[in-house]
Amino acid sequence: MRIAIDAMGGDFAPQAVLEGVKLVLPELTKDAEIILYGDEAALQKGLAGLGVSDARIRLVATTEVIGFDEQPTLAIRKKKDSSMVRAIESVANGEADCVLSAGSTGALLTGATLIIKRLKGVKRPALATVLPTLDSCALLLDCGANTDCKSDYLVQFAIMGSAYMKSVFGVEHPRVGLLNNGTEEEKGNELTKEAHALLKTAPVRFTGNCEARDVLGGEFDVVVCDGFDGNIVLKGTEGTASLMMNLLKRSLMMNFRTKMGALLCKPAFKQLKKKLDYTEYGGAPLLGVNGGVIKAHGSSNAKAFRSAILQGVKLISSNATALLGEQIAQLVTEE
Repeated sequence: MRIAIDAMGGDFAPQAVLEGVKLVLPELTKDAEIILYGDEAALQKGLAGLGVSDARIRLVATTEVIGFDEQPTLAIRKKKDSSMVRAIESVANGEADCVLSAGSTGALLTGATLIIKRLKGVKRPALATVLPTLDSCALLLDCGANTDCKSDYLVQFAIMGSAYMKSVFGVEHPRVGLLNNGTEEEKGNELTKEAHALLKTAPVRFTGNCEARDVLGGEFDVVVCDGFDGNIVLKGTEGTASLMMNLLKRSLMMNFRTKMGALLCKPAFKQLKKKLDYTEYGGAPLLGVNGGVIKAHGSSNAKAFRSAILQGVKLISSNATALLGEQIAQLVTEE
């Protein structure tokens, strides 16, 4: 099991990346390998400063970094020796099983599509995000890879999302919902109306339209949408969770009485914070490409990188990519 990491990608790279690697090492098997791509001197110094010396870590020196403000396609084509491109190439040529980066989302998606390439039959790869629900979790896709979609793209997202939930999370028959502005079948725009009709006959367990307020309700295991709407739902959810925690903290610190109540409820609050904390989920897998790709949040800290690496481990060990390919190939054959 080999995970390639763009160690120079992210707001707090490479320090947060290295701290995340240190956190995750005790949880990895002896045959696992972490391959760090980036400024070799900086990486060596960072690891030494953390007291990390492990045979499972390998460094690959690169000389360039792709910034967040660069045009994705141009950056991928021009910066061949960047930490991101070299990490992506390692998956394409079989040197690694999964690539992880907190760098430019556009560059990572472009690089994965151009270098690792799509699975046969996949029309558009989709960025998927795991969101917490009351008793479990739900997969929302697409979350930003495709701002404009066709109805058959959403059908493929549903198939890929179902395969991922089945292989990685063990959900035998994932319930699929279509993000919409109402639960009624006739609601929505032309895209959602067309997609609704197609999903009813698709090889998934389609359970109808899903309003934004129901994404976290636990009634759906997979929610599909175009990348524009998905990204808005994702950012809105993150903002709401942050607001809730800040308001709760402020209310509990108002006076002596509320502080005593907070002390008694501390275990419950810690559990709530963990449930809503994005760092517990690590990153978003890019489904539909011929290899493992995990996009971590640009502001990921050590804890988030640890979670993202573990997500990569799950993606590899579950053989999810092969299952996605089989499901899409079957759909193409039936068509």
